[in-house]
Amino acid sequence: MARKKLLELYRNIGIIAHIDAGKTTTTERILYYTGKKHQIVDVHDTKDGKGSTTTDYLEQERKRGITIQSAAVSTEWKGYQINLIDTPGHVDFTIEVNRSLRVLDGAVVVFDGVAGVEPQTETNWRLADQYNVPRVCYVNKMDRTGANFEHCVKGIRERLGASVLLCQVPLGSHDEFVGMADLVAGVGYLWKGDDKDSPWDTVPLNEIASRVKFTTAADQAWVDNLEKLRQETLEYALAMDDAAFNRLIETGEFDPETLKACIRKGCVSGKLVPVFCGSSYRNKGVQQLLDGVIDYMPYPGENGGIALVDEDGHVTGEQGVIDDAPARALAFKVINDQFGTLTFCRVYSGVIKKGDTLQNVTRGKKERIGRIVEVQANATKEIDEVRAGDICAFVSLKETETGDSLSDPAHPALLERMRFPDPVISVSVEPKTRNDIDKMSSALYKMVKADPSLRLEMDKETGQTVLKGMGELHLEVTIDRMRTELGVDANMGKPKVSFREAFGRKVEHTYTHKKQSGGSGQFAEVTMVFEPGETGSGVVFSDEIVGGRVPREYIPAVEHAVNVESREGQIAGYEVVDFKARLIDGKFHDVDSSALAFEIATRQCFREAQKLSKPKLLEPVMRLEVVTEADYLGDVIGDINRRRGTVSDQGQKGAQAFVQGFVPLAEMFGYINFLRSATRGRGTFTMEFDHYEEVPANMVDALMEKEAK
Repeated sequence: MARKKLLELYRNIGIIAHIDAGKTTTTERILYYTGKKHQIVDVHDTKDGKGSTTTDYLEQERKRGITIQSAAVSTEWKGYQINLIDTPGHVDFTIEVNRSLRVLDGAVVVFDGVAGVEPQTETNWRLADQYNVPRVCYVNKMDRTGANFEHCVKGIRERLGASVLLCQVPLGSHDEFVGMADLVAGVGYLWKGDDKDSPWDTVPLNEIASRVKFTTAADQAWVDNLEKLRQETLEYALAMDDAAFNRLIETGEFDPETLKACIRKGCVSGKLVPVFCGSSYRNKGVQQLLDGVIDYMPYPGENGGIALVDEDGHVTGEQGVIDDAPARALAFKVINDQFGTLTFCRVYSGVIKKGDTLQNVTRGKKERIGRIVEVQANATKEIDEVRAGDICAFVSLKETETGDSLSDPAHPALLERMRFPDPVISVSVEPKTRNDIDKMSSALYKMVKADPSLRLEMDKETGQTVLKGMGELHLEVTIDRMRTELGVDANMGKPKVSFREAFGRKVEHTYTHKKQSGGSGQFAEVTMVFEPGETGSGVVFSDEIVGGRVPREYIPAVEHAVNVESREGQIAGYEVVDFKARLIDGKFHDVDSSALAFEIATRQCFREAQKLSKPKLLEPVMRLEVVTEADYLGDVIGDINRRRGTVSDQGQKGAQAFVQGFVPLAEMFGYINFLRSATRGRGTFTMEFDHYEEVPANMVDALMEKEAK
């Protein structure tokens, strides 16, 4: 069956932003204006549990009024197919943004017009940089008190380092927000009301000043400078094409189609970031944003394909987005519920049909494609085939997990997978009743398989099941979803911090392993140097043996022993990170030496050397931002200092004050209760992992005692 729609008519985009910037509201309006739904549900109308927005359909999302998992929907606008993913804004669910950006071709970054650039926006922006995803910016909530378009654009330029191209500027703000001026088209859009079907007048730029007058000087300044702003936009955009730029400078003329082509070229290459504005809640600007997505976002493959890699992750080539090639797809999300497994995939090349057999190249297993569905949030529609550029879900794949590559068995290839953060917090999990042990284990396995930022471990000493994640909310929601989606109740223990250990100084140490108890014995001697490495360098092993002092066949056993032993340090049994281990000398016996003997010797050498190095305990330090009224700022800063934190910045965000700083995670449990009490419920905070830092020597015992309880 031939392709129904040209690849150039596809747009795979994500909506990303900080929590509460308006992503889900914007998605609801997009689905309404594209004719996908006939009624709009607002996020704040879902907390009674009776209704839900299209993409926030989980019970936990309705209760909390936030997005927890990314949801995919497909729709059409002016003949173009738009595959849209609404992602969470809360830092605990960054994994959802991470895996969505890996497979998307573009992103709409939504900003709160009052708050501007917020911490999670910065995190998401860095992820988009990492995956080379073109972006357009949408400054939302221009109808709110304190909305400041200039402050927001300045933040995008300075804090995100973006080359901003103003495609629109607002006409008014707060109660006076009536529309926007389109600097590319040279017209203004003036709405006649706030209703979802309210029409607007299209007015030439030079007539806007006679139609609107604003009470604030800042709002009026945008109107007074429209001609100058338009000239700057034209020059900046047409600089992408030398001939068009020279024509503009010499004659003042330009071709509108060339202008759009230049903006598109700049956006796709990442050299320009077009900026739009509006108020999704007041139904202003969403249609124009959709036009911007069509005009400036890349179609699948326009910005390059996906890297092909070897088993070690080294890039070996690139897979272009074309139908006429072996079938290759990347699994980017797995959902488990009572009815089975849905594996979300982005198809990069070829055609995959119902009944085909694909190779899971990551795991070396075969998978038969029984059913293929197009996903509309929590609804599905069966389809017979998918082609390059499509986003779909395969039903009931048995072996495939997030990040796995599916390929034509005759032409296997590994696609570059996404990179996942390490969890920073853990809780013990116990079944409600003894009869539920097996059900709980199965449910936990399904949750961890679906969410790669979760880890499941067994505590050797206590025998407890330990679940690790990105934050308190992340773990709480996981346990709650087990109950609602899989019908398994579990009790969650007190959260614990994932500490790390490190070598305190360079140590050279020799250990001799001898064992003689009749018959052949065991003998191995290793001399090793252990020294602290750079932050993030991991475990680096080097073999510096000369003259055959340790036979070649025993070196892998030494390296294996170092890697295994580093998982459990000598201070409190936490993983040992960022060190170099050099094997510089050793001895062996022709008869009694073996790989096992060298492994035992190395493990003992490691343990003794770490103790001798005056080891350090490292703790995760979080980047914290608190937004509240200025009256409460003193109490907030005083509390940060009491929690062993440091303040890095403070200032104003619209009518609100903010304070930023760094605080150890061990001191942050239950912080929301303090903040609500200290600010009378008016304060909000965001927190994300930043780095590991040494625990002060006088705090080690106290912290370990606290963790043991």
